[in-house]
Amino acid sequence: MIDTDTLRVIRKAHIDLEKWPTRVEGFYQSKDDYHKILQEHITRLSNLQSRLYADNRYSILMIFQAMDAAGKDGAIKHVMSGVNPQGCQVVSFKHPEPSELDHDFLWRTTRSLPERGKIGIFNRSYYEEVLIVRVHPELLTSERLPDLAAKPDRIWEQRYRSIRDLERHLYLNGTRILKFFLHISKEEQRKRFIARIEDPDKNWKFSKSDITERQYWSEYMKVYEICLRKTSTKKSPWFIIPADDKETARLIISEIILKNLEKLKLTYPVTSPDEKARLLLLRSQLEMDTQ
Repeated sequence: MIDTDTLRVIRKAHIDLEKWPTRVEGFYQSKDDYHKILQEHITRLSNLQSRLYADNRYSILMIFQAMDAAGKDGAIKHVMSGVNPQGCQVVSFKHPEPSELDHDFLWRTTRSLPERGKIGIFNRSYYEEVLIVRVHPELLTSERLPDLAAKPDRIWEQRYRSIRDLERHLYLNGTRILKFFLHISKEEQRKRFIARIEDPDKNWKFSKSDITERQYWSEYMKVYEICLRKTSTKKSPWFIIPADDKETARLIISEIILKNLEKLKLTYPVTSPDEKARLLLLRSQLEMDTQ
């Protein structure tokens, strides 16, 4: 097993994604072993979700960011397969709609935050505003920011601070945030793109824009390094997940989720003596009701 704490980003620490592993060994011995471990994780997660809902003090927000084809969708699908859909919501954020651009950059994601007792999953998130928008700063013009022309270089630090402030506010109000960057190598992405082209059932996953964005690989790695360093905090950490092997990535993510849920010491509500007496009375009434 991997010590998942070694994958946690320390705020302000230097990050060089070229040197950060995209593949690790030894997390499972075989495909059967992988499925066994994953099923054990799914069962534990299902039990913890039930307690999260009953406990009703915390909400969980999981944020997934990655380059194209890194496996976000698959990780969410497999890791969360045993979770009750009534207690979990997955939201995917694409390019902002015109109505969303009429608000601050955090507005559209804030509307989808999970309520207490539930799990929310953001497939991409407000972090796009310091990732793709930083790689393509021309996108800022559509946001009509009042000080953009006068202070263009300050916007990124302002946004990092806004994100940290938001996540601190959420933490203080019971939302626990886990942030996963699925770190795939450029070569592995190339192989997965080819596989999508060769498999007719996966053609829909591939578009010309995927190739266009791949040309900005170095720029994306740079802005990810800055973002991870600036926004990983003790309360709302980033984890860099080696993602060249999808199965390993899923096991690591599920292990991190389990460890952090177990820290919350979630419990079912305790029945008071008066409530217990009332329930026993109701049981007696039901036992006498033979119709």
